[in-house]
Amino acid sequence: MATSMVTGGTSGIGREFVTQLAARGDDIVIVARDTERMAAIKADVEARYGVSVETIAADLSRREDVDQIATRVEDPNHPVDLLVNNAGFAVHAKILDPEALELHDRAVEVMMQAVLVLSAAAGRAMKARGHGAILNLSSSSAWINTGNYSAIKAWVLTFTEGLSNELAGTGVKAMALCPGWVHTEFHSRANVTANHLPDFFWIDAEVLVREALNDLDHDKVVSIPTPLWKFFIAVATHTPRSAMRFLSRTLSSSRDKDDHPRHTPGGEA
Repeated sequence: MATSMVTGGTSGIGREFVTQLAARGDDIVIVARDTERMAAIKADVEARYGVSVETIAADLSRREDVDQIATRVEDPNHPVDLLVNNAGFAVHAKILDPEALELHDRAVEVMMQAVLVLSAAAGRAMKARGHGAILNLSSSSAWINTGNYSAIKAWVLTFTEGLSNELAGTGVKAMALCPGWVHTEFHSRANVTANHLPDFFWIDAEVLVREALNDLDHDKVVSIPTPLWKFFIAVATHTPRSAMRFLSRTLSSSRDKDDHPRHTPGGEA
């Protein structure tokens, strides 16, 4: 039986990964901060799917906690076959805001440093066994220029493509998942409204995760859900950078902002 580890697995996209991976028979390791929520999910998933669920309380902005998870990932006696680096939060703050420096630091630690450390640990362990997969959550924001969050997600995309190159021929896969607008509490908790967007822009987390796992099974390196978002990303890829900067400014100004930096702990570990 395979074992899948999901960081930030207590809500949103991460919670859906836990559900679908358990449904296909994987044992699960959930990494998150909310111990009560993890306990409830553990009881529900074990009862519903008959798999084993291990929970690890960790704050991935703390290096010692990241190192603890990396040690678990590399444990040869309890191998992890799939690592889903999902933990993260929306960064709704201006780069120049001095009050947001701590938030930006935390975002880099959780969504870049932890991804680097855990992916490297998983890659080493999986390469030694000759099989495994690493799925890192990027975003369609990687193609636009809306501040630190876009920069972080662009890094995740490039990093994962580089990791895939390094793992070529080892039996280990690496894939970046790049969703657009997903029906979760992610945006609302970040004080970002998207009510002006029509329904067809949105994707349900269930559909997103199902397509992502299918893409992973088919050895995709970059997973972009739904034909609509594939089209948008293709257009963005071939659009001049100056035009993308203009579009990014327009998107940023259309959001409901206030003067205080905010983030959501919804998917964060």
